[in-house]
Amino acid sequence: MEVALRHLRRRDPVLKQIISQVGPYEMTYHPPTFHALARAIVYQQLSGKAASTIFRRFESTCGVRKLNPKAVLAVSEEQMRAAGLSGQKAKYIRDLAEKTASGEVRFGRHRNMEDDEIIAELTQVKGIGVWTVQMFLMFALKRPDVFPVLDLGVRNGMKNLYKIDSQAKHPEYEAIAENWRPYRSIASWYMWRSLEI
Repeated sequence: MEVALRHLRRRDPVLKQIISQVGPYEMTYHPPTFHALARAIVYQQLSGKAASTIFRRFESTCGVRKLNPKAVLAVSEEQMRAAGLSGQKAKYIRDLAEKTASGEVRFGRHRNMEDDEIIAELTQVKGIGVWTVQMFLMFALKRPDVFPVLDLGVRNGMKNLYKIDSQAKHPEYEAIAENWRPYRSIASWYMWRSLEI
């Protein structure tokens, strides 16, 4: 981590200042499992607090502490909605459970796959887009060089810090993030934290 922070400070003076203001990098990781990806689906487009409450209720509905395909497929979509999931998210998590149970999605092999290969595999699941897989890459597989340009928090942090026009397109953000390679995940974490200072 010291090597990464030294690199980011050297390559980007704006980020250097934010690193000193925010302090040490403290990412919370989750094992790269079915449970982690189902959690990422629940957290889509929700505040952290609301998503956490719904996710705990959903785990309780499934009767397990760590979600698995068998436990998810044993409950109805009505039960999933009663736990707080939207109808869409219930369908998405059920599709993930079905594809995992059938072997189309195999979590055990992701550690040995390239980011693009994982994105291609997981975006075949209903409701899982590039952003969700990028969160899985960052928070579960601990990939150090993911840049989630679709993430509103990352873009807002960059808008504030780099004075990016509100109409800017993805290439403008990506050009700045090029300076962060091969540690774009870590720099993105600092973009999120910059919104809190």
